Amino acid sequence: MKIGILAVCTLVINLAMTSAKSLVGIQSLVKRRLPRHVSVFSFEFSPGPGDSFVVSDSRTRPGGIDITCTTTSACARGLFEYLKERGGLGIWWTGSQFDKLPSHLPPIGDIPIRGNSIVKYRYYSNTVTFSYTTVFWPFEETKDSGSDNWSYLLDWLALHGINLPLAWNGHEYILSEVYRDAGLSDLDILSYFSGPAFLSWNRLGNIQGSWGGSGKLPARWIIDQLVLQKKIVRRMTSLGMTPALSSFTGFVPRSLHKHYPTADIMTESQWDNFPSAFTNVSFLNPVDNLFKTLQKSYLMKQQDVYGADVSHIYTLDQYSENTPLGNTSAYLRNISSNTISSLQAADPKAIWLMQAWMFSSDSAFWTRDRINWYLGGIPNDTMLILDLYSEAYPQWQRTDSYGGKPWVWCELHGFGGNIGLEGNLVTLTTQPLKALNTPGSSMQGIGLTMEGLDQGNEIVYDLLLNQAWSSSPIDLTAYISSFASRRYPTKSLPSTVFLAWKILASSVYNNSDPNSQATVKSIFVLQPALSGLVNRTGHHPTKIFYNTNQTIVPALKLLLQASVENKALRKVPEFAYDVVNLTRQILANYFIDLYTRLVMIYNSTHSTPEDITAAGQPLLEILSAIDEVLMTNEHFLLSKWIHSARVLAGNDSQYADLLEFNARSQITLWGPQGQNNDRAAKDWGGLVHSYYLVRWQAFVHYLEESKRFTTPYNGTVLNQEMFKIAEHWVKATWGARLGERWGTHGDTWEVVDKILQRWI
Repeated sequence: MKIGILAVCTLVINLAMTSAKSLVGIQSLVKRRLPRHVSVFSFEFSPGPGDSFVVSDSRTRPGGIDITCTTTSACARGLFEYLKERGGLGIWWTGSQFDKLPSHLPPIGDIPIRGNSIVKYRYYSNTVTFSYTTVFWPFEETKDSGSDNWSYLLDWLALHGINLPLAWNGHEYILSEVYRDAGLSDLDILSYFSGPAFLSWNRLGNIQGSWGGSGKLPARWIIDQLVLQKKIVRRMTSLGMTPALSSFTGFVPRSLHKHYPTADIMTESQWDNFPSAFTNVSFLNPVDNLFKTLQKSYLMKQQDVYGADVSHIYTLDQYSENTPLGNTSAYLRNISSNTISSLQAADPKAIWLMQAWMFSSDSAFWTRDRINWYLGGIPNDTMLILDLYSEAYPQWQRTDSYGGKPWVWCELHGFGGNIGLEGNLVTLTTQPLKALNTPGSSMQGIGLTMEGLDQGNEIVYDLLLNQAWSSSPIDLTAYISSFASRRYPTKSLPSTVFLAWKILASSVYNNSDPNSQATVKSIFVLQPALSGLVNRTGHHPTKIFYNTNQTIVPALKLLLQASVENKALRKVPEFAYDVVNLTRQILANYFIDLYTRLVMIYNSTHSTPEDITAAGQPLLEILSAIDEVLMTNEHFLLSKWIHSARVLAGNDSQYADLLEFNARSQITLWGPQGQNNDRAAKDWGGLVHSYYLVRWQAFVHYLEESKRFTTPYNGTVLNQEMFKIAEHWVKATWGARLGERWGTHGDTWEVVDKILQRWI
């Protein structure tokens, strides 16, 4: 049965989209997050430019709070300002604290709380975040999902002032309908799409098809994602956000050429050494009239589903880690000018949203001239550019503010959803303002473009979104104190908490090296080898740029001391999360020392197999300790990731196995032969024990045997053994046993105390 028929039969849903000038959405948010205070908060629109709000004590309702604002988004941000400034509470990736708001609200006093956004756009998301983080998320919270659901995330975004979020879900449904109308069969279409956990790179034209045990993308997945997207778009618009919708990018199934033999269909470049069967994606030249036909078909179908005026902003990336096949002025200009004309043929108000990642990732090709040629084919008022990695490798300067095109200062920071402490708070409070105030600047936004959420650095993103509402650099001393108070809302917060965060802010969150400005990856998640693991820089750095014993260790001890002084802290989920995360980071850093010592002993001509065994034992023990502490917290669990995948399948065990394969493959091999091995590695309880520990045990054993039989180190042989371990793990399934594996184990405080005594 065709997808289109299924959709017509089961998915006829009328979207009653709410305009950005409606209070319904913000009132519903209050019902969801502050159900005891629904009648206390009053919202009213007030005319004015931009996004601004005023929060004051009610003049008509004793004990009430009035919030006047120019937009729904500003209303949400005004509510958040009250909750954090007067309520002393936060909403975090780990959960909301708003249930702690007292019945009688803290008054504001004579001086209202005022806010005015310094930029038009506050942007959120990266195309690959839809695979690395939200791929298996439900819309509503379930008993197991916790804060890992779209409803919660969208409220988090709204309260932080986001008004332009990326909305990719449902793309495959619209595209399927377009291709079907163009004459392609279901087999042609489904065999082109990648597995659920890899769709982001299919959308970017990097890969095609599925490998291993994933099979073809199921029609059920495509339909379910459309249903999810309808809910997401409806919620976004109700909260005053403009969703950046998908469009026809030009990447097409190879079979399209059989139906249109005269069409100008090119073969794109190979991506990350993938076999040609899974890359070298076909690209329909935008100059060809067929491109315009398919683009119009796509946008018309999308408008039919979500509404004609939901959004006029469309994400479209043609060269994200793909190199153009031509390099002349005429070639590049024709590509871009015909692309924007195709969008505007279907939607005269269309704005092309583009990630500028290609200009930094492929800087050898994208010279200043070629950038100007490509962007020169697009009128300035029809494009919005995401300067994707502004905190480390901004492109706006070398492109003269993208030739005057509006652009967004973005923080990428987190690659692959890797877990590791890192940040530069000073950069976030100074560089966006510098860019905004540079003469001739066309900057119009501030945004978050991290590839993965929940990597332990929420302070980084909280600060940047605060800066979007401040025309002067935020005072970091005051901010750190406020952040700690909001994060751990308990009475009589010990001074040791503030001292701990002061240490962290001046060390792990004070990294000024652009060559390692990204979440610092633990080397134990990398495939074991005799060299090449330590002091990596780039997008997946392992370089430790601070002294662990002078920074994280005292910070952890101070937090633990605070929890002795005020036992209520141990009941704060964010406090427990931070203690686990700091403990994890300390052990991960100590692992480097143990690994370095093991390598040194192995390289010694005088060492014996017994020396290798003795040096390897503590290395394996510390991995067990890492796993043990991670298993005590629900936010660091492999089982949560796998459970979220399998639960989407309901009682369909075959479908559940397919989703589990995708979940396992992405965080390990990431490719048919491990082309992106460990790119999306995670410091997760259960994963350390069942996968990383097994690899390191095999590595130590290999070194022992090498010494015992005096055979030279052979990286090729070792890699083959590691691939077998990975392949076995990826193809495994928990199936019906998932229930017994899902959940935390052990007491955080007992485990941390034991680790302190043994390792710290």
